[in-house]
Amino acid sequence: MGRYILKRIGQSIIVLVIVTVLVFLVMHMIPGNPIAIYLGETATPEQIEKYTREFGLDQPLYVQYIKWVLGLFQGQMGRSISFSMDVTQLLPQRILTTLSVTLPAFILAVIVGVILGVLSATHRGKALDSVISVFANIGIATPTFWVGIILVYIFALKLGWLPVQGHTALTEDFVKGIRQLVMPVIVLSLGSMASITRQTRSAMLEVISSDYIRTARAKGLKEKTVTLRHALRNALVPIVTLLGMSVGGLIGGTVLIEQLFSIPGVGSLMMTAILNKDYMVVQNVVFIIALFVMICNLVVDILYGYIDPRIRVD
Repeated sequence: MGRYILKRIGQSIIVLVIVTVLVFLVMHMIPGNPIAIYLGETATPEQIEKYTREFGLDQPLYVQYIKWVLGLFQGQMGRSISFSMDVTQLLPQRILTTLSVTLPAFILAVIVGVILGVLSATHRGKALDSVISVFANIGIATPTFWVGIILVYIFALKLGWLPVQGHTALTEDFVKGIRQLVMPVIVLSLGSMASITRQTRSAMLEVISSDYIRTARAKGLKEKTVTLRHALRNALVPIVTLLGMSVGGLIGGTVLIEQLFSIPGVGSLMMTAILNKDYMVVQNVVFIIALFVMICNLVVDILYGYIDPRIRVD
């Protein structure tokens, strides 16, 4: 198991290095001068040259890349051009804000998706199965931003039950913070919830038709025990695979959700930084997201080994 984990860590590090190189090159290939954007149209060539030297943008690209990577090992992420502050001071609160939306959405998607998938599989061909399948198909096919607009129109503008937008820390005002999180969390979780529901149903149907499940029933075990202890446990590998992929999808979805509900998280920060060609902010945000997704995928790979020992042997 130790060799299996080390192999996965090595592969993840290679992927992370490739991501840093790609995001660095892509950002520098985009037309436009970030210093000129920051200073505005009234900036003189002397001012642009001064700030270019100050932010180290006059150095060769390979020197800038090496300095950035070495700074990451020292806990330094450089200075944001558009926000005029160190990225290490800019990101922590933004990350916590994004996690306050992403983490509940992930938990909601997993719990509801697995429950609905199991119910659909165990009631195959019945009305409940049809209803859940329709819900899953709608959830996959419907654009996230459209669902968000509909929810805002109904629950915020028409009924007045929930606030239209904004974000309040739970430590500051718990009730207000929860009310502001309801719609973003539901909208963000719908796509992953629908995918998990369909994957769970498919995996469960495949396992339920196996010989050992029929044997378990023939021994007189309760249907609940057969479903949860034998069927669901053996159907977990494809489900866990989808959970790992869902993390990246949820993080990507926060960009739209934060724009729609005016949430000051990493997604909205990323949009502002891209428009202003703020190299350091974009590079470090992409690095952190890639690192987070890499860790989640590594956890998934490790879970594979514990769920099915044949995987780590291979």
